[in-house]
Amino acid sequence: MFRFIVAFCVLLMVAGCASNAVYKNTTRSYTVAGKTYVPLKSAKGYSETGVASWYGNKFHGRKTASGERYNQNKMTAAHKTLPFGTRVRVKNLDNGKNVVVTINDRGPFKKGRVIDVSRAAAKKLGMINSGIAKVNIKVVD
Repeated sequence: MFRFIVAFCVLLMVAGCASNAVYKNTTRSYTVAGKTYVPLKSAKGYSETGVASWYGNKFHGRKTASGERYNQNKMTAAHKTLPFGTRVRVKNLDNGKNVVVTINDRGPFKKGRVIDVSRAAAKKLGMINSGIAKVNIKVVD
């Protein structure tokens, strides 16, 4: 019984550390549909305006490009070139709502889209029903 308790405690400690992601290869180029993307080495001062979309159930639990498991209930997002781990403030320009998300995936690859946010972020941004929103994204220091 003692070994079981010790093993359980070790598992809890390891699980607690899992949320502190360390991203590797954040600047490796990649190609999607014949187009090559080169992630930025630094996100300092980055800002962009465009259309955001969101992704949820279909991808929940799958590995992201950073190696993390996608959790639609966390404040995360996908961006084509921002380094993994970058924190970004996303502001819905239609209603003024904003959230801070962490980039942990690549995309969106649909023309005209600048960021894919998690379902949780989309809910806070008020874009669940519309599926998309015009946004400004700005890196948080």
